[in-house]
Amino acid sequence: MKYTSNKILLPLFLFLLVAVISCGKKFLNEPPRGATINDLLNNPQDGAQRIIGAVYNRLYDWETHSFSWIGISSITSDDADKGSSAGDGGGDKIELDGWLISPTNISFNEVWEGNFEGIGRACYAIKFINEMSLSPVEKDRYIGEAKFLRAYYYWNLLRVFGGVPKIDKVLTSQADIETASIRASAAEIYAFIESDLTEAAAKLPTVIPVTERGRASKAAAQALLAKVYLYQSKWAQSKSMCDILIGSGQFSLLSNYGLIWREAGEFSAESIWEVNAVAVNPPKGIQQYTEVQGMRGSGAGDFGWGFNTPSQNLVNVYEPGDLRKAATILVSGSTLWDGFVTSNTLPNPYYNYKAYVSLTAESYFDRGQSNKNLRVCRYGEILLIKAEVENELNDTTASKIALNQLRIRAGLLPVLAISQASMRDKIYKERRVEMAFEHDRMFDLRRTGRAAAVLQALGKPYVSPKHNLFPIPQRQIDLSGNKITQNPGY
Repeated sequence: MKYTSNKILLPLFLFLLVAVISCGKKFLNEPPRGATINDLLNNPQDGAQRIIGAVYNRLYDWETHSFSWIGISSITSDDADKGSSAGDGGGDKIELDGWLISPTNISFNEVWEGNFEGIGRACYAIKFINEMSLSPVEKDRYIGEAKFLRAYYYWNLLRVFGGVPKIDKVLTSQADIETASIRASAAEIYAFIESDLTEAAAKLPTVIPVTERGRASKAAAQALLAKVYLYQSKWAQSKSMCDILIGSGQFSLLSNYGLIWREAGEFSAESIWEVNAVAVNPPKGIQQYTEVQGMRGSGAGDFGWGFNTPSQNLVNVYEPGDLRKAATILVSGSTLWDGFVTSNTLPNPYYNYKAYVSLTAESYFDRGQSNKNLRVCRYGEILLIKAEVENELNDTTASKIALNQLRIRAGLLPVLAISQASMRDKIYKERRVEMAFEHDRMFDLRRTGRAAAVLQALGKPYVSPKHNLFPIPQRQIDLSGNKITQNPGY
């Protein structure tokens, strides 16, 4: 049980010695160094920044947002194939692609540990920052950030596993550890996420300085709340969050859809919150996020491992003239936006264009540490959520207004008069092509009840209700002494 608590929460000594990575390209640009808790508490300005920086730090790690997350959220869906070469299974990615799902698949344990370590850091941050001598405004901001990030880490766990242990404080006793070894229900975790995000929205600033981009804002909390409400069919609450964001005038669509995922599109008018790849001291991005998905070839055409490639099914679903297709699907043998000519003999016909990093026109450190921001919340998705909730509330007119903004940007004709049922199908399709490879497709299929029909039609052995959740990692069940229970069917 002692070892279990170490895996669920970040141990204190690791928290104090962590190499804090900046959550902005100029924010906290100091070399990593060791510290004691008294050093941090007695120097609140520096200490609070370093403590909250440690919570952001987990966003960049392999376990949180890299290969395993890509496998679970994308390769399992109809948008993507495993990719790479036929003989490279990617650890367990060939099993994920073929829906040969097992509690011993390494991806599930990595995502579990990565997000729970982020939750542990957030709990430590809330505890220590509350003990620091800071102004009310400063303290509110740091606490708001910690609660936003804790909610985000829980959000990813909830969508993968359903109910998980609920940890809302630093575990200081054996009783705390015992409680943390019992799964809360999905409803309890939803309520906890809502509570953290509501409090975060009340505490976080509206405007983030340029030198601190990547830190959470009020809008980031509101955007994630809109999505959390959407998943629970809380249409009115989700609509309220969307209306606040749309009415704020802070955000708008970029005219060029393809620009969103380039370095020039970082923190654009469409961006609500993105994980900011760190450019200095040390030069670290999300660990191997782009390398895992980069074109697999030889010589100058070898950008990475070649996993998570667009499926033919996704390629075929775009309407003629949809500008999003060329911005999403990197075609082997084509000339890319920066002038690079790709080989027509690559192992796969297509690659994820949204993960492409230019060696000549963008910041580039090496394949494993590229300067590639991860867009998590953007205005385009808020319009999609707005369209969906308005339609479910029987206002197809308001739904069309939101959806048609995206279609017009994509070079398509607007949706005209349409029934609620037909509009629902149209929204689902628009969400797929607008947000391909943004790590939502598999969860969208499940929340809308379409996963079994869609994947079975492609020959995938998806079994409902078993596969409506992924399995709890067997390692975590074993470490808990079987106190953590498995999802049904596994």
